[in-house]
This record gives sequence, C-alpha cells and structure tokens, in this order.
Amino acid sequence: MGIEILGLPMMYYIAMVAKVLVAFVFVLLTVAYATYAERKIIGHMQVRLGPMRTGWHGLLQPIADGVKLFFKEEIIPSQASTFAFLIAPLIALIPAFITFAVIPFGGVIEVGGYKIPLQIASYFDMNAGRVFDVNVGVLYILAMSSLGVYGIVLAGWASNSKYSLMGGLRASAQMISYELSAGLAIVSVFMLSGTLSLNEIVNQQSGFGWYAFKQPLAAVMFFICSLAEINRTPFDLPEAETELVSGFCTEYSSMKYAMFFMAEYANMVTVCALTATLFLGGWNGPLATAIPLLGPVYFVAKVYFLMFFCMWIRATLPRYRYDQLMHLGWKVLLPLALVNIVVTGVVGYFIN
Repeated sequence: MGIEILGLPMMYYIAMVAKVLVAFVFVLLTVAYATYAERKIIGHMQVRLGPMRTGWHGLLQPIADGVKLFFKEEIIPSQASTFAFLIAPLIALIPAFITFAVIPFGGVIEVGGYKIPLQIASYFDMNAGRVFDVNVGVLYILAMSSLGVYGIVLAGWASNSKYSLMGGLRASAQMISYELSAGLAIVSVFMLSGTLSLNEIVNQQSGFGWYAFKQPLAAVMFFICSLAEINRTPFDLPEAETELVSGFCTEYSSMKYAMFFMAEYANMVTVCALTATLFLGGWNGPLATAIPLLGPVYFVAKVYFLMFFCMWIRATLPRYRYDQLMHLGWKVLLPLALVNIVVTGVVGYFIN
C-alpha cells in the first residue's frame, strides 16, 4: 500500500495540485488573450485591423499591456477609505477564479493505474467505481458569483467619487435583478436531470442529448442573465464610459485596475464554461468516452465559441438604457423563467 494522508493516497494530492495548476494557467492565459482576441475581432467587424504593432499581428500586445500596468504609478485618492479601496479588487478577482473548481473539463483519465477525473473538486472512488464531486456544484457557483459584486460595490463606495458610487449602485441593482432570473432559468435543468451535480448533468447529456435542445428558452435566458451579471455589453452600465467615465473603477490605476479587468474576463470564461456544461453537453462529443483526452478539447472549443459570441454581441449591440435594463429583468425574463418552470413540471408529469 502506498503513502496515505488523511485516508487518501498521495496520488490524490498530486493530481489535485496538477488540476489546480492546469485550470489556473488555462483561465489566466485565456483572460490575457481574450483581451487581444476581442480587440482583433471587434476591429475586423468594424473594418479596422486592431493591434498590429507589438509582435506578429500584435500577438505580444497583452504582455505589453500587462507590463505597462505593472509599472504604472499607484494612486490612492486622499479622501478614499484606504483599506476598503485596496481590498476591493481582490474581492472581485478571487471569486472569479475559484468558481472554476466545480466545473468538469473532461472525463476520467488514468495515470500510473490511478484514475483522475478532470474536475478540480472531485475524486474517483476505486471501490465504488464512480466519480464523487460537489453534489451542489451549481449552488456553489451561484454563491461565488454573488460574492464578486461586493468587490465592485466596495470599490464604488471606497473611492469617494460620485461616478464610482453610481457605478457600484448600478452593479448591485443589476446583480439582484438578474441573479434571480438566472437561478430560476436553470431550475428546469435540475428538474430534468434530478441533480445539482455538474458532473452528473454532463453525463446525462452524452450522445447529443443537450439540454439546449430540451430547454432552449432556459439556455437563452441563462446566457442573457449571465451577461448582465458580469456587466458585459449590452449590460455594461456599471462602467458606462459615456456617462460615468469608467464607473466603479474610475479612481483605480496600475495593477488594481488590471485586477478588475482580469475579474471581468475570468467571469466571462466561467459563465461560458457553465453555459457549455449545463446546456451544450460539457466535455461530451464524438469519441470523447473512448479517447478521454478529446474531452478537454471539446470543452475548450465550446467555451471559446461562446466567448466569441460575447465579443460579437459587444461589437453589434448598443448599451441598454437603465429603465430598459430593469424592464427586461423584472417584466420579461423573470415571468418567462417562472412560466418555463411550470411548463417543464406539467410536461414532465404527463410524460413520466
């Protein structure tokens, strides 16, 4: 018998560290190059070239931007609440990264006779012959995504600026309005799958039995609400450059400003990964079960497709007015989500 710590083999801990590193590097690189991809894609959609100067076709632009922000002067407004001002970017950034822990990005691979599920918060029980993960994974993600808005609200209040405060208030109102509809939209998925485990939800969508086909309305509503929650266009009112300068991060500079920027893109990666998991079969695809390494390839392809869709929306749609935003959230999406739950329940009752 090998070395065990707290009743678990040493290989479990090695695999856990490896999975954390892989997921962290994936999210970090995607965040860095999503900024480049967005500028390029929007540039071409507007008949411009986008970044071209730094490296071949501007490929080194994200690195140049990162170095520039790192060496910029740190400015803290004299009337700001210093501790809250400093801690706010961290509160926004950390939940954006740790939400990825429960999302499965592949099937089960075998290394040295030890089976490793490609999901950070999970393990393969050799005696039971199955994967155990966080059985309320979706609730964990909803909880963590709600924490991120505290960083934005705190930044808005601590900056002691009218623009920042207005941006923070808008972010909190937007989060409350759309969190409810997003949560109700995915209730229909739980009703069909009978579980809150993301690993089990992915398994039930094998063979193109995607919930996007069974619950198209829920898929569209969840994606719209998610865009609003992470303040992406056309719901980017908390930043709204034309009205609020830069909203909640107006007074921020250097790496603290970069943290808000990274949090926005990390949230976009997480939202796209969650949408792919709940509605597009996650890592499932042709031959993914026979060749386990294909699973992460399918998963990344689906996530990148949804991210391209987010960028396409930004290049295409104008920003909503604030009253339109509230109208859409409370008078359109919320009733639709409730009707969808009732219809799913009635249809499910008669079919079963």
